[in-house]
Amino acid sequence: MTLFLVLVLVALMISVVVVLIRGLVSFLGNARAEIDGTGPGPSEGALKSNKLMWSRIYLQGAAIGVIALIALVASSKG
Repeated sequence: MTLFLVLVLVALMISVVVVLIRGLVSFLGNARAEIDGTGPGPSEGALKSNKLMWSRIYLQGAAIGVIALIALVASSKG
């Protein structure tokens, strides 16, 4: 059980890093569009960056939950 949770945690951590990098790349692309002045309201890229940010937050929350489960399982074996 612990091995499975550790593998899930590693997968979640890799996912967080991937989403973070994609978000940074998207943010840098948006910075150029903002400088050019694409018009009023949020751009499509800004909305994409926002969705990536929320995805990263959800993945980090899931990782914290898995860490809590690992600690719970480890303390019960104690």
